[in-house]
Amino acid sequence: MTTISTPFGFSSTASEVAAGIDLTGRRAVVTGASSGLGAETARALASTGAEVTLAVRDLAAGERVAKDIAETTGNRQVRVAPLELTDPASVAAFAAAWQGPLHVLVNNAGVMACPEQYTEQGREWQFATNHLGHFALASALHGALAADGSARIVVVSSTGHQRSPVVWDDIDFAFRPYDPWLAYGQSKTANVLFAVEATRRWAADGISANALMPGAIYTNLQRHTGGRGSGRVAEELIKTTEQGAATSVLLAASPLLEGIGGRYFDDCNESEVVDRRTGRLYGVARYAVDPDNARRLWDLSEELLAG
Repeated sequence: MTTISTPFGFSSTASEVAAGIDLTGRRAVVTGASSGLGAETARALASTGAEVTLAVRDLAAGERVAKDIAETTGNRQVRVAPLELTDPASVAAFAAAWQGPLHVLVNNAGVMACPEQYTEQGREWQFATNHLGHFALASALHGALAADGSARIVVVSSTGHQRSPVVWDDIDFAFRPYDPWLAYGQSKTANVLFAVEATRRWAADGISANALMPGAIYTNLQRHTGGRGSGRVAEELIKTTEQGAATSVLLAASPLLEGIGGRYFDDCNESEVVDRRTGRLYGVARYAVDPDNARRLWDLSEELLAG
């Protein structure tokens, strides 16, 4: 399997990646697009002519971003819809309201290192938000994605996945003392595994999924960590929001990724597989791209949603 490399890199911006791409007539959904990476990803996709739906918790904030995107891109096909990923009813309602094909789904929304919290269903908050809600959303939108014949799913993960594999016997920290970074790492590993298995299961429908590390960017994601993430990233490695959105836009829109799925990218290029935590912002852990783990997570996710 050939490793994917592109002309883009660390400093590339979402607008640079989107330049020259025409997605007129295509439809995209970006979760968590009321600020940060989601907003810039949605802006870049709108600049290509795509119809873009911002799936957000805060409708007022979403409307403000949609208005700004329409004004800056000239694309008036920017819509806003409510979505709360920790609420199965909200996810089901979003999917039920969707009409027609869906060409791009960007699973961007997320939380990081938040205090211990659980959903009404008893699921740990980061796993529920970052993975399980997006799993439910993609599954519910499968028909719309399959209708296209060449749809893409983009999953925003993180190098933080190297902090923890999926701990199968204690996903919800029922036995382990809760650790916000281990919970984050587990959820980000789940993001990568979802992309691996979605590609395998849905390849016959023309659906491909890839995961990515956007880089270190100061956004609302860091609200539980004092606004500076882990606080261990060198200043020269911090990206702007538009640079951070570049890899998402590449996976969502670039012809360079046509038919490519089940992989993990950082800085707009496919990452190497690593067997030890690197302490740097690159590399995908072998356990996060293991096909057996991916199948196991899919089955478990279906069980959790059914229960």
